[in-house]
Amino acid sequence: MLLAAEKQIEVGHHPVFRLFGLDFNLDIVVSSLVAAIIVVTLFALGARAAKKNADGVPSKLQLAFEILIEQIGGIAESSIGAGYKRFLGIGVTLFSFILTCNWLGALPAIPIHWKGHEYEILPPPTSDVNLPFAMAIVVIVWVNFESIRARGIGGYFKHFTQPFWLMTPINLIEEIIKPVTMTFRLFGNLFSGVLMVMVMTVLLPVYVVPIGEIIWKPFDMGIGVIQAFIFTLLTMLYMGMAMSHHGSDEHADSSH
Repeated sequence: MLLAAEKQIEVGHHPVFRLFGLDFNLDIVVSSLVAAIIVVTLFALGARAAKKNADGVPSKLQLAFEILIEQIGGIAESSIGAGYKRFLGIGVTLFSFILTCNWLGALPAIPIHWKGHEYEILPPPTSDVNLPFAMAIVVIVWVNFESIRARGIGGYFKHFTQPFWLMTPINLIEEIIKPVTMTFRLFGNLFSGVLMVMVMTVLLPVYVVPIGEIIWKPFDMGIGVIQAFIFTLLTMLYMGMAMSHHGSDEHADSSH
């Protein structure tokens, strides 16, 4: 039975299209666009509700966004300090987009057939390693840009030699693996949820599968919230580390 299951489960298979000589996973691209459209639409509706709110009583959507902004703002302020408001927008956007991507996995699986294979039409895009890795790369590049901006070129390269020059290789390795750890923390947890559903579908009797999915989906959605929070938290923490030298300089200047 297990051997039969192994033949039916196709892990990491996607409908692929080529553009400019590059391969793109069609289902992941579509899912990412759907998630982005959902987030932009919710942001627009929230902003519209806040603008039309003349009586001072917030709508449910506006209240949800206010709570989200307050929570992310607290994380950003504790991680970055006084200049946190400049990064609040990216924190809220990151959390909202990742959470929406994760929660697409809670939708009922709608199969499509492509070139002799069956695929899910809207898989959670964070369950494919490419999207988490792309987001992690963007975050780390931006963090290093902010570090150079805060420390200067000389100070940026000098901080890799702290607390003493023998630590330079370790500090460089740590910087290189940051996007890798961010990627696999998000991807691994979401992919395991997708794999769990696939295993249940293959191994369990047909009449038991819906019950298994109903039990599993709330846990999967909870994992989605936690992983969106962790990715956003790490982004703010890394940004705070990049800005810490700048903050100490400002404090030193104000004391003179």
